[in-house]
Amino acid sequence: MTEEPGHPFDALTPDLIMDAVESLDYVCDGRLLALNSYENRVYQVGMEDAPPLIAKFYRPRRWSNQQILEEHQFCFELFEHELPVVAPLEIKGQSLFTFAGFRFALYPRRGGHAPELDNLDNLYLLGKLLGRIHNIGAARNYVHRPELDTQTFGHSSAALISEHYIPPELKLSYDTLTRDLLQALDETVASVEAPQLIRVHGDCHSGNILWRDDNAHFVDLDDSRMAPAVQDIWMLLSGDRHRQMQQLAEIVDGYNEFYAFHPRELRLIEALRTLRIMHYAAWLAQRWDDPAFPPAFPWFNTPRYWGEHILELREQLAALNEPPLALM
Repeated sequence: MTEEPGHPFDALTPDLIMDAVESLDYVCDGRLLALNSYENRVYQVGMEDAPPLIAKFYRPRRWSNQQILEEHQFCFELFEHELPVVAPLEIKGQSLFTFAGFRFALYPRRGGHAPELDNLDNLYLLGKLLGRIHNIGAARNYVHRPELDTQTFGHSSAALISEHYIPPELKLSYDTLTRDLLQALDETVASVEAPQLIRVHGDCHSGNILWRDDNAHFVDLDDSRMAPAVQDIWMLLSGDRHRQMQQLAEIVDGYNEFYAFHPRELRLIEALRTLRIMHYAAWLAQRWDDPAFPPAFPWFNTPRYWGEHILELREQLAALNEPPLALM
């Protein structure tokens, strides 16, 4: 059987989306709102005589069913411990469903806005919540989901960009820089004695936290994997070094009420930041055949983008040689 031309998500029409939801005995009212998601496709679906639901359709061939269900199970564990995580709905004992070749899950809708991360009181609360999340995340390991490591996020990303995307006039600069950068990353990670890998959110930036009534709801654990606990902390930091240390102190004060933070992991912050930058460029490259990406990221894969990317990586190489952030 030959594949139809186009991208798999091209078949995800409004009628198919509502038919998929109604296959689980819901009745849609015809209202459909696409939400801001690119890796997967996520929609708010109106229900007759009931609040809207969120339908998440998974990108084909990214995660296996076992890997998706492991993330769901982690969400259920957190929810059972009364943590404010938006977990998928279980229907007749299942949380992952298929329809017309697509895998999907349903979620309750939760309102809110991104938290104000300049507010130290907010960071203290987020620290307490992350401490509770990690206390549960450390109770068992993922079996099927991967680790966050320098090979996948760093070496593989650099190889893909160098071979297929970097402009010829920038290739020597990129290859020389990433060779030194990857060596520094490997050495930095190796220098941290016995970092504990636990189940983490994995993409814990402000866009994945809904703030409402002085509380937070964590959403979208799609990138959850085994990683050091600091992976869920460093993305909450911003500003100059002094400001980041103030923010870090508030987060860790709250965090330590429920789970012990290991200060040795502070050395990993710039390494993890660098890996995210490298992986993000490779992610955009790998998804460029998805018709949703060029309109959303028109600046990608231009000479200016690659020039700025190289400059950003140079700054990260310098940052890796600076003393790590310290607890105040």
